[in-house]
Amino acid sequence: MTGATLDTLRDAAAAHGMLLRGVLAVQPADEAIVLANGREAVAIALFGNTGDALWPVFTASAEYRDGERHPLDRWSRRVATIIAAPLGARVLMPNDGPPHLPFLSWAERAGGVTQSPIGLFLHREYGLWHAYRFALALGEMPEGVAGTTTSRDAAAICANCVARPCLTACPVGAFTNDGYAVDRCAEYLLDDEDAPCHGSGCLARVACPVGAAARYPEAQRRFHMASFLRGARERR
Repeated sequence: MTGATLDTLRDAAAAHGMLLRGVLAVQPADEAIVLANGREAVAIALFGNTGDALWPVFTASAEYRDGERHPLDRWSRRVATIIAAPLGARVLMPNDGPPHLPFLSWAERAGGVTQSPIGLFLHREYGLWHAYRFALALGEMPEGVAGTTTSRDAAAICANCVARPCLTACPVGAFTNDGYAVDRCAEYLLDDEDAPCHGSGCLARVACPVGAAARYPEAQRRFHMASFLRGARERR
């Protein structure tokens, strides 16, 4: 296995339109993650995306063009495998399981995010326009890791937001202080093909003023909305 550094991980991610979201040490309380060589992982590197960097790379891929289900998940797994190979790392995906891996907990530990009023993690720089696509379990802590960042400043952003436009922008009020009424959201979108959310993506997400420069391209937002509705139709 070749030892990883923060720079090698960042460069590997950037080559695929992605970015390194954080690195955290495996704690004694964590469930052990065994690598192919039989050793237990000591670090977890989180990878994801923000802004418009991922979209042109993904849409040029075979997974996007082949018409099969879950193209983004399949592409993410392939990218993860490419990055993992020279590191002897184990690929970890959010949808693997059950049991599912604690990606949300890892994201909080990696720092820089807080739960927004609509449930999505808000990042201090990217707002609501970011995602965690996969993780790599590593046998060594990468060189250059300075420690976990704090989420305190991200939490203050939502705490100090008086208007909270994310809670009022939804046409059917699917987001409230009580949570997300996913069925109400899905029924509205399935029944109204002219709903503005089809073109712009979730209006509650768009309404948040934080990280506006990191918004996904409209084509990407439509892609995610179509994926959500495909699942909603299957559950009907």
